[in-house]
Amino acid sequence: MNPRERLRATLLFGTPDRVPLEPGWPRESTRAAWHNQGLPRDLAGGDVVERAYREAGGALPWPAGEQWFPVNERMIPTFEEKVLERGERTQIVQDWKGNICEISNEFSPRHLREAIDFVTRRWIRCPVETRADWEGMKARYRADDPARVGPFERSGDRPLTLSFSGPFWQLREWLGFENLCLLLVEDPAFAREMVGFWSDHVAGLLERVFRAAQPDLVRISEDMAFKAHAMISPAMAREFLLPVWRRWGRIIRDGGCPLYCVDSDGLTDELIPVWIEAGINLAEPMEVAAGNDLPALRRRWGRGLAFRGGVDKRAIAKGGRVIEDELGRLEGVIRDGGYLPGCDHGVPPDVSWPDFVRYTGLLAKATGWL
Repeated sequence: MNPRERLRATLLFGTPDRVPLEPGWPRESTRAAWHNQGLPRDLAGGDVVERAYREAGGALPWPAGEQWFPVNERMIPTFEEKVLERGERTQIVQDWKGNICEISNEFSPRHLREAIDFVTRRWIRCPVETRADWEGMKARYRADDPARVGPFERSGDRPLTLSFSGPFWQLREWLGFENLCLLLVEDPAFAREMVGFWSDHVAGLLERVFRAAQPDLVRISEDMAFKAHAMISPAMAREFLLPVWRRWGRIIRDGGCPLYCVDSDGLTDELIPVWIEAGINLAEPMEVAAGNDLPALRRRWGRGLAFRGGVDKRAIAKGGRVIEDELGRLEGVIRDGGYLPGCDHGVPPDVSWPDFVRYTGLLAKATGWL
């Protein structure tokens, strides 16, 4: 099988020749630690994971990763990234989204643009506080802007992926979490207006993309759960978010894309029924520390939902018998199908390079690569 066929067969409960090998992806601080523990300094990106596979004894040809369709959902223009105030240990910065927040001096505003590293921040102000702010923000999201969809050429047999922000995620970016929750209760009409705007924006982009290509997977980023509960109730999710998820799902299915994925940190079991109603058939990253239990979820939902991730990062850090037991816990779900196992978030720096190599080897055996 080629990588595209393998991904589809795995996550659609088919019969892949082997399950894609995705141990997880280190961020900047993790790679820095690994360079002091034996990882060659000239390796980055997917080459790091391949190196772990080779050091674990892997000999099969390493497949190219997913191809990302060049679509830009973000505001045009973005806000200026700048440092507003610098203290002894922290700094106040404005990020590309217009948020004002406090971060450590070891980082820069660029670390807030992409998931480069694990950056703790204190939110001070978000860009939409008034209706006047909202009118100004809307002007930055013209879906028909030619710059939003770039030239595209399919690259061989790699899976083609799209990624968008979901409505909860995007409103939180504009308003901040607390203000969003207050708005949903105190001014639901305004909340629906903002949700509807984002629904239209992404729907227009999806339609443009599907006129140019047929993706294999569309992912929406929708972090909306804590360690013990969802951030809003399932009833509120159905009221404000379900119509959007369904609308996008129809466009995705009509375009011939078989995988509709939601990415949310936290314990998501309260939200899974709503996602399934929306036509979502894949969830990630299934953080174990938050309480997600994949064997239990598989028993409850059967083949109604596939999973990606779900390997406890804390077990990887402990290594040895602990990671062996962790992969043993997931063996039945891997065998049942509809599951692509890997680290349940970015690989943190407390995972050593030798333990990551060991874990990658064990995962390669479990998925048919060794």
